[in-house]
Amino acid sequence: MEHPASHHPLLVSLEQSNLGAAMRESMWLYPAVEILHIFGFILLVGSIVGFDLRLLGLHRFLPVPPLAHHAVPLAMIGFCIAAPAGFLLFATEATSIAMNPAFQVKLFCIALGLANAILFHLGPWRTMTLWGAANYVPPVARLGAATSLLAWTGAVIGGRLIAYL
Repeated sequence: MEHPASHHPLLVSLEQSNLGAAMRESMWLYPAVEILHIFGFILLVGSIVGFDLRLLGLHRFLPVPPLAHHAVPLAMIGFCIAAPAGFLLFATEATSIAMNPAFQVKLFCIALGLANAILFHLGPWRTMTLWGAANYVPPVARLGAATSLLAWTGAVIGGRLIAYL
């Protein structure tokens, strides 16, 4: 039995749109967009993982502020590539993908990762030059790094499992 939300008018409209049709019918468009999506989340998650591992104590010789000023813009660029590409991929089968538990986990993890990043920027980020210069990472920043690693790893795993559930 199909879930009633799978017939939500917005999902049906998106899937039946010219965009959804073009993504499904083009021999090259879907693979090209998928490659962009993968490239985007490589930039996003790769940058985040390196920064978070430093906050958790790996490679303590690397100063945190310069690493942050390098990694964060790359992560933002990656997100700005991955998110629209992901939307295009979603448009191909919006009604079924929206009901996929792996997709729902992916969205939850992305929301958690973004909320965590916002909280980090509103909190520990504001004093990073002070604690970064002292080569000390406060517990709240380490907690944020651990949460970030879990959230973004969960998003990647959830995204990969969409094809199998």
